[in-house]
Amino acid sequence: MLTLFFALRGNGDNDITIKILYCGICHSDLHSIKNEWKDSVYPLVPGHEIVGTVTEAGSNVRKFKNGDNVGVGCLVGSCRSCEKCVRHKENYCPNLVFAYNSIDVDGKITYGGYSNTIVVDEHFAVKFPENFPLDAGAPLLCAGITVFSPMRTYELNRAGMHVGVVGLGGLGHVAVKFGKAFGMKVTVISSSPWKKEEAIGRLGADYFLISSDAEQMKAAKGTMDGIINTVSAKHALLPLILLLKSEGKMIMVGAPEHPLELPALPLLLEGKILAGSCIGGMKETQEMIDFAGEHNIVADIELIGVDYVNRAMERLEKGDVRYRFVIDVGNTLAAA
Repeated sequence: MLTLFFALRGNGDNDITIKILYCGICHSDLHSIKNEWKDSVYPLVPGHEIVGTVTEAGSNVRKFKNGDNVGVGCLVGSCRSCEKCVRHKENYCPNLVFAYNSIDVDGKITYGGYSNTIVVDEHFAVKFPENFPLDAGAPLLCAGITVFSPMRTYELNRAGMHVGVVGLGGLGHVAVKFGKAFGMKVTVISSSPWKKEEAIGRLGADYFLISSDAEQMKAAKGTMDGIINTVSAKHALLPLILLLKSEGKMIMVGAPEHPLELPALPLLLEGKILAGSCIGGMKETQEMIDFAGEHNIVADIELIGVDYVNRAMERLEKGDVRYRFVIDVGNTLAAA
């Protein structure tokens, strides 16, 4: 295994230095490693589901102290002054800084959580609740906020509502857990019949639809208040749009590589909404972690050592994980 040594910026007055204990593996890490989005800058250190403990706090830091358990997600910087940032939507800031493969405030490339340490402005870290599992909590910093934010933003979080979750993977399984914690009726929609027992028996979904079964899909037509669509492969939107009630909402959080065909008429005739959502702002991310702590929501993970990362990437590409790999950085990556 190749070890990369790199320098972090110094801990500024508004910064905290974090000793990294765990880091989740997101599918976007794989895209970046392989330069599939054509923007990768090498050497590249992935990882944006980062959990650890504060080891140093700058003189202006008020949120954290040494020894606090904290998390860092996809964002480590934004302009803090635009209309998006003022509304706590830093995730849509035109000058946002990602946890890795991005230009930091010092003009250097950011490096992510597959490492021992990270330095971030305190604004872009969240405090973990007492006794909250750090390893299984790490994926919530990306997968969790990615499904929590659209549920909140589009008011698909009210008890008694019926929400569909398309795809039962890293995002989908967390969406089921949040939906049930909100008191909602949850239906998983999947192309994999074998996932029915997993969805209902273990994750607590109320119903399961096989997306390729025309009769099942027809029977569920017009029954859902909203849908969280986590699928990143090319798929048909029309059968899913037809599941929505009048004025229902489907929120896209998956990112298919190829364009999807959008039938406009079903949207027009019943006032249905098709929208997109990308992670969430920092205020909402803290609210998500707090909510997860109150309701004992964590990701289902496979904990691995740093020496297994290459193999994990191979398995991730094949969809062979249930549902998130998390690297045990603190115990398996030797300090430099």
